[in-house]
Amino acid sequence: MSKAPRRVGIIGYGHLGQYLVEEIENRNDVELAFVWNRTSEALAGKVPDSAVLKDINNFKERGADLIVEVAHPSISQQFGHSFLAHADYMVGSPTALADPRLESSLRSAATFHGLYIPSGAFWGGDDIKKMADRGTLQALRVTMKKHPTCFKLSGELEELNKTVTDKAVVLYDGSVRGLCPVAPNNVNTMAAAALAAHNLGFDKVQGSLVSDPSLRDWHIVEVELWGPGDVQSDRAFHCKTMRRNPATFGAVTGSATYASFLSSMLGAHSKGPGVHLC
Repeated sequence: MSKAPRRVGIIGYGHLGQYLVEEIENRNDVELAFVWNRTSEALAGKVPDSAVLKDINNFKERGADLIVEVAHPSISQQFGHSFLAHADYMVGSPTALADPRLESSLRSAATFHGLYIPSGAFWGGDDIKKMADRGTLQALRVTMKKHPTCFKLSGELEELNKTVTDKAVVLYDGSVRGLCPVAPNNVNTMAAAALAAHNLGFDKVQGSLVSDPSLRDWHIVEVELWGPGDVQSDRAFHCKTMRRNPATFGAVTGSATYASFLSSMLGAHSKGPGVHLC
């Protein structure tokens, strides 16, 4: 006897939300429970009327097995706890969890359903989490390099990025916790890294953001970690990877990240309560 399709609710209808909705409607193993967007008018003629959720507070009525946020970090602040009381919840904007109170609250709320963190452009997440579980992960650094037009920043970083012309500029180098609030749309990869490397967390995982005008067609993510051994004498386990992701000029999200996110959504089930990388 075949299982009933898993019902998925989508929060947000930007580029990624549109991609997920289209993929869900073309599959037999999942079905669309609802789509909510800040402006419901944007869904008219694109999403079946029966799937449009006009009031996000009524999400419970749609019986979703999994709720996927691809809208804004504020959604987890406002509704994450409620979502987890009724369904598995996949946080598409994990920069929200750089707020230590929210991270603690959602970890505590994930007692009946799973809190899922998509790996996105974060390469090697499962291996890093295994090292964190064993307490052998000593340090982790994530460097993200993009064209200046690909960044959505605020404050001093936004002003610094405006000065980039012909040479690469390091916009930020420091803790991931300090970066997430000023670049919430760009550093979800770093937030996923900080959650996977839970023995280090947002304060000890280091992030570097580089604005490079030569990267018109690519986003680059470098992940470097140190494990067992003596880091000071350079006799510790060390691994460095580079992910070069094709990207449309000016796009915040690289092309390959869409398929990765779909895989994460399809894998976000059956792991039970707690926090899971997917």
